[in-house]
Formats: sequence, structure tokens, C-alpha cells
Amino acid sequence: MEQPIDLDAVRADLTMRIAAIDTRAPYARPCELAPAIDAIRVIAHRNGLNPAVTVAHFVDSALSRGERGALVHGWLSILSDAVGCERQDVAACDAYAAACSVRLAS
Repeated sequence: MEQPIDLDAVRADLTMRIAAIDTRAPYARPCELAPAIDAIRVIAHRNGLNPAVTVAHFVDSALSRGERGALVHGWLSILSDAVGCERQDVAACDAYAAACSVRLAS
């Protein structure tokens, strides 16, 4: 029998991981942050936190383009919001994707 998921604990873990990345971001190269973002994406996916998965893909793309420092802080802020999102439907994912697209175009 499968254990029920404690989403509050998962969200707390992801929030701590994001904060740790945010602390490192001003000093780390994007390639050093990417594995931590990927780990967040995997955990979010495993636990059905779909908007966080969507945003993690955008953050990974931003890191791949070489964004760093304050630019990464903005992406991590959106990722943190997505982790806390109560909705997990396609519309919520689309809303976060749109927010990321606007950020990308800025």
C-alpha cells in the first residue's frame, strides 16, 4: 500500500532548496546551479506539483542561456510561488508559463 504524500513537507523541502540556491546564485556559475534546479523539478514532478515543474524548465533554460545573479533571483521567486500554488491543473501551468514567457521577453 502506497503512503500518502505529505505535500506540506514536500513544499517545505522545495522552499528550502530554492532558498539555498538563491543564496548561492550571486557567486555560482549557472552550470553549478542547474543540478539543484533539476532536482527540484524531479521532486515536483514526482509529487504532482505541476506548475513548479513548468517553471523549473524555464529556470533551467535561463541558466542554459547563462543568466546569473539578480536575474536568477527573479526566476527563483517565480519558482517559489509555483511550489506554493494550490492548483495543479493545466490552466495553472499555463498561467505560470505565461509569467515566465513575459519574464523571458523582458
